[in-house]
Amino acid sequence: MNQTENADMVYGVHAVTEALQANTGNKLYIQDDLRGKNVEKIKDLAAEKKVSISWTPKKTLSDMTNAAVHQGFVLRVSDFAYAEFEAILKKAEQEENPLILILDGLNDPHNFGSILRTADATNVTGIIIPKHRAVGVTPVVAKTSTGAVEHVPVARVTNLSQTLDKLKEAGFWVFGTDMNGTPSHKWNTAGKLALIIGNEGKGISANIKKQVDEMITIPMAGHVQSLNASVAAAILMYEVFRNRK
Repeated sequence: MNQTENADMVYGVHAVTEALQANTGNKLYIQDDLRGKNVEKIKDLAAEKKVSISWTPKKTLSDMTNAAVHQGFVLRVSDFAYAEFEAILKKAEQEENPLILILDGLNDPHNFGSILRTADATNVTGIIIPKHRAVGVTPVVAKTSTGAVEHVPVARVTNLSQTLDKLKEAGFWVFGTDMNGTPSHKWNTAGKLALIIGNEGKGISANIKKQVDEMITIPMAGHVQSLNASVAAAILMYEVFRNRK
């Protein structure tokens, strides 16, 4: 799906339901010959949220979503509401062992969506992404996250390096992932944590690497040199989650 075009739509039963519940829906398109409990449920939810419904032929819905799997439901939404970085910091202050994820130039919306899903499951405080040269919250991200995008605050910042400085001032330890670092099962996850997940191919950028307090390595015994970004992120999120009392 083209990320700039149609960036104001979500589709599929789950993504549409979550967006309606989060009050971000503007107009709902339902396949005109669709029947069943999902139709009734989503129709009632749209009515409750005062979102207008347009009964639309399947072909039109496919055109609207560039032939994505829409399950007969397409919702026009307002732009994704990014959180303020300060709001995530404030949220962290109320938590005993906060974990903030920093995605350094992640490009794959499916990876981002999966990371959001695990972040929701492991009570991650928030996610910070750069404004440039990285994927934002697109419809594909929202759909892959299966609704988690409505529950995990995501902040977009112009300068990741300055943001890391602010996190350090607020008492956060900054961690990165690398081939040669502390094995993840020996990682001391106490205190305030900021974890940087690098780009799918290039890893963490050189200038950001300089600000890392400690590198963490996921031990691997096979022939492959690295894990998928969302899998690596999930293992480390669960490591923090597991160590919380």
